[in-house]
Amino acid sequence: MDTFIGENETTLRLGVFLAAFIAFSALEAVFPRRRRSAPRLKRWVTNGMMVGLSNLLVRGLLVFAPLLAMAAAATLAIELGWGLFNLIGLPIWLEFLLAIALLDLAVWFQHWATHRIGPLWRLHRVHHADRDFDASTALRFHPIEIALSAAWKLAVVLALGPAVSAAILFEIILNASAMFNHANLALPRWLDQALRAVIVTPDMHRVHHSTEYREHNANYGFCLSVWDRLFRTYRAQPDAGHTAMSIGLSGTGGGESDRLAWSLTYPFKR
Repeated sequence: MDTFIGENETTLRLGVFLAAFIAFSALEAVFPRRRRSAPRLKRWVTNGMMVGLSNLLVRGLLVFAPLLAMAAAATLAIELGWGLFNLIGLPIWLEFLLAIALLDLAVWFQHWATHRIGPLWRLHRVHHADRDFDASTALRFHPIEIALSAAWKLAVVLALGPAVSAAILFEIILNASAMFNHANLALPRWLDQALRAVIVTPDMHRVHHSTEYREHNANYGFCLSVWDRLFRTYRAQPDAGHTAMSIGLSGTGGGESDRLAWSLTYPFKR
C-alpha cells in the first residue's frame, strides 16, 4: 500500500482537495450559516492564488530540500530506522491511528504557536484577515507560513517515523478537514454536537475567527477536537452568536484583504 500511495500521492491529494472544495462550497451555498459581507468572486480569486503561490514555493523548495515532501521524509525515516514507530513494534492499524493523532497534535501546537510568537502571528494573521468565513478561507495562508509548516511537519515525521501511507493519509485528511471546518455551513444542532465530540465542526472553528481576542485565541484544532478540550482552549460558542459575531481582524474590514498584493505584504506592515 505504501508503494501505491507514494507513487500516486500528487493525484490522490489533488483529487481529494478538489472534491472536498467543490462539495463543501456547494453545501454552504445551499445551507449557509451566515450572510456574506462581500461577493465570493474577488475573495475566491485571492484565496485561490494564495494557495497556488504556496504550492509553487513549496515545490520550488523541494528541489533543494526534497524531504519537505511528507512521503520522502517518511521513507527516509523508515530506511534509517529513525522515529518512534521504527523503534517499537505496533500493529499497522494502531500505528496508523497513533500517527494521525500525533501529527494532528503537532499541527494543533503549530497553530497555537502562530498566535503566541510575534513573527509567526504576523504571517498567520493573513489567514485571519479574511472578512468572510467559507471553504476558500482554508486556502488562505501566506506562502511563507506554508513553507514553515512543511518544515515543521518534516521534523515531526522524522521524529515519529510513520508508514509512508499514514503520513500521506494525514495530509489528505488535514486538507479535507480544513475545508469542512471553514465552510459557511449550517449543520443541525444535534449533528454539530455529535460531530464535535470527535472532530472540529464549522461552528466550533468559526469561533476562532472572531474579532474578539478571547475567542480567536481558542479552538485551534483543525481535525480532532480533543486537543482544545485537553489543553483548555475550547470555547463552545461566540458571545454574540454565530450570525451576529464579527469575523476577521479589527482594522481590516474595508475590503483590502480581498486583494492579493495586500495579503502578500500584510505580514510586513505595521
